[in-house]
Amino acid sequence: MAHNNVITPEHSGGILLRVKAVPGASGNAIAGLLGDRLKIRVSEPAEDGRANAAVCALLAAALGVPERSVKIAQGLSHPEKTARIAGISAADAASRLGLPL
Repeated sequence: MAHNNVITPEHSGGILLRVKAVPGASGNAIAGLLGDRLKIRVSEPAEDGRANAAVCALLAAALGVPERSVKIAQGLSHPEKTARIAGISAADAASRLGLPL
């Protein structure tokens, strides 16, 4: 149950979400699909983890989960990241992000 491998269900009940972060953008927004990743623009620069924190906050708000439920699992210093999100199913995440399954 995933769209282009963007969302991968985990056995723990959460998901892995493949994203492409664009730090230093003019605003924060989920820009849609870019290949096999969800493109996320954040205004924070890629310094001292600020962009990663902004990505997590934006995903938490979009998915309706607490910020503490969203962690960057891979790609801390790279634009292509994998976020681990607890407490949401792949189907719910796809629906809230406007992605077809």
